Amino acid sequence: MRTLHIGVNLKGWLQAALAVTLLATLAACGGGGDSGGNSSTTLNGGSLPPSPTQQPIAPNASNTVPITVGRGVSGVINIPAVSVTICAPGSTTNCQTIDNIQLDTGSFGLRVVGSTLNASLLGALPVSAVSGGQLAECATFADGYTWGTVRTATVTIGGETTTAAIPLQIIGDKDASTVPSRGCGNGSAESTVGDLGANGILGVGTAPVDCGTTCSDPSTAATYSNYFACPGGTSCTRTAVPIVQQVANPVANFAADNNGVIVQMPPVPDAGAPSANGTLVFGIGTQANNALAGAQVFTTDAYGDMNNSVFNGTTVQAFLDSGSNGYFFTDSSLAQCANNFSGFYCPSSAQTRSITLVGLNKTTASASIGIVSAATLFGNTSNFAFNNLAGQIGGSTSFDLGLPFFYGRHVYYGIDKSASGGQSPYVAF
Repeated sequence: MRTLHIGVNLKGWLQAALAVTLLATLAACGGGGDSGGNSSTTLNGGSLPPSPTQQPIAPNASNTVPITVGRGVSGVINIPAVSVTICAPGSTTNCQTIDNIQLDTGSFGLRVVGSTLNASLLGALPVSAVSGGQLAECATFADGYTWGTVRTATVTIGGETTTAAIPLQIIGDKDASTVPSRGCGNGSAESTVGDLGANGILGVGTAPVDCGTTCSDPSTAATYSNYFACPGGTSCTRTAVPIVQQVANPVANFAADNNGVIVQMPPVPDAGAPSANGTLVFGIGTQANNALAGAQVFTTDAYGDMNNSVFNGTTVQAFLDSGSNGYFFTDSSLAQCANNFSGFYCPSSAQTRSITLVGLNKTTASASIGIVSAATLFGNTSNFAFNNLAGQIGGSTSFDLGLPFFYGRHVYYGIDKSASGGQSPYVAF
């Protein structure tokens, strides 16, 4: 659902607002969606590629946490959710576990809607300061933006805890009147649980912080920084922020198992499922349950992008993004939906498309995806997990392999450790 706009690097996420509004009114029924897709399925007269068949491991180890796709807090489709525990710095008692945090491999850092936190905890999370004022962030996504202060907290996910308090964003804790008139406001404000479709966003992609040198270097921060100094809590202006004060990927700050994550989702039927239960595994090659085995490894830029990939003869920026609820790309040969499903593709028969993924290490692989009319899929109003939902993305230079790509796969994200002489960022599956 969320792909963060970092500096000049806008990656796409699209959500058909009318479709979401429709689905938000529906009550899900039925159990888990762990029955596999068919090896080859015919739908509406067309055919789909074979479905991947990997199953997630049980989320019962200290370096694992369950992932749930279902109706969630507001009935948005294909939203993978996890639980996160937040504690006031230095406290083991002033803590709160927040469920329904969206797992997003296309962004970096933890963002929590302020209204989900109890008053005691929220009041104990210190607001960061910069340039003589409160530090706030406008995290800009393709569909909207989150505005709120940057605070610090200790974060626990599963059995893993950050070694110290880290910066995170509290969404919606500043009045809308404080939103800067310049440098923020792409799309709609996503300040509430209803706006966001989740209680927060957990960005666990390849970057250790959400902006890096673009926001720490005054020469680039003046134009591209996500961060704002707010003297007296108002009059917020763009500012440079040291990297240590930027919203941080919690995984990179764990004591162990901090070099990456594995997103493991079960297969789902080609017509969709009411729910799907997967596992988020912390660390790669650090324990017996997280080996990098039998996977193709693609080194990427700092943000997990494979910038030399090819679709329909055009070089595209491809990325594997659990936070996008569909595949999003440009293909004029695919009919777009009308009315309630605007933004999604509605081909008259099932379709297959292939993209050639190319890593910086020259690893090359073809990935085939299936596309079924969104109108057909949404006809079963109890389903919230879909492996062949696709839609239009602005421009023709991006290819977003969203959550449908993850079903039946183990997808790996190696966190960028190159600043300290460690591994380069990579994705693998």
